[in-house]
Amino acid sequence: MTVSREVRMYLEDNGEAVRLFGHHDENLRLIERISGSKVVARGAELMISGEPAVVEQTAHLFEQLIAMLRAGQPVGQAEIEYAAQRIRDGQRTLIAEALGDYVLTTVRGKQIRAKTLGQHTYLQAIQQHSIVFGIGPAGTGKTYLAVVMAVAALKKKEINRIILTRPAVEAGERLGFLPGDLQDKVDPYLRPLYDGLFDTIGMEAAQKYIERGVIEIAPLAYMRGRTLDDSFIILDEAQNTTPEQMKMFLTRIGFGSKVVVTGDITQVDLPRGAHSGLVTIQSILREIDGIFFHIFTAADVVRNPLVGRIIRAYEEHEKALERGK
Repeated sequence: MTVSREVRMYLEDNGEAVRLFGHHDENLRLIERISGSKVVARGAELMISGEPAVVEQTAHLFEQLIAMLRAGQPVGQAEIEYAAQRIRDGQRTLIAEALGDYVLTTVRGKQIRAKTLGQHTYLQAIQQHSIVFGIGPAGTGKTYLAVVMAVAALKKKEINRIILTRPAVEAGERLGFLPGDLQDKVDPYLRPLYDGLFDTIGMEAAQKYIERGVIEIAPLAYMRGRTLDDSFIILDEAQNTTPEQMKMFLTRIGFGSKVVVTGDITQVDLPRGAHSGLVTIQSILREIDGIFFHIFTAADVVRNPLVGRIIRAYEEHEKALERGK
């Protein structure tokens, strides 16, 4: 005989119910699909039914989502899937308590805050350490959040300038066929850094900072021979540095500076046989005080939730290949 259980939950009012349930109850339908329980909504009342263990997990999922709503955080497909995955992993702490603070309000009035606990740990690490490595798949916000923290530090006058850099992997012969001067040639490689900056403080303000030299966006080769004091320095796409380039970059750091290095070691574009500086540096600097390595996972992907599922599928595929060797 199949044992069934029913749990009733109550929201503050119909307005909270509308925000939680989503347009045409799309959030409720998603929760039913991923939980395996049946959810019925009547006004501000929820009824969850199904197998006892499933009902318990679904009720906890609603507790998480309600707490997020009451903390002023959005609840959509990405947030639901993230909360559900944490519950499946046995995590019971309220996400809203960790993600309640925000780090910057953009020119459009948007509040930027961590969307996953992994992102929250990353932001804390940037605040507390001189050098932070953010390593993980695309879509985890590792570069965007680093730019946000740099802008916040500049606004608080904790640093005097921001330096954004990344290696131009094809900065050799192929660039010679592109039109314009050297800056025009390398700008396509730096565009993601511009995008994050424009989104954070607006294009006009960013351009003024760049013209005054307060913000510098340049290829990694421009860092050679310099000492960078009182700066917030971000090295993006660091998986495409060689060990020699990584050493050169890290030894540019002067007094009063903070460094964030980001990259995805599964997406190395270096020539076959070349070693990635981001891969080798982990074993070299792992035990040094003041340096923090944060590893993002598929659970931290904040793009379309399908991206996270794709990344997890690739991870499982690679594990299967390793077991078959």
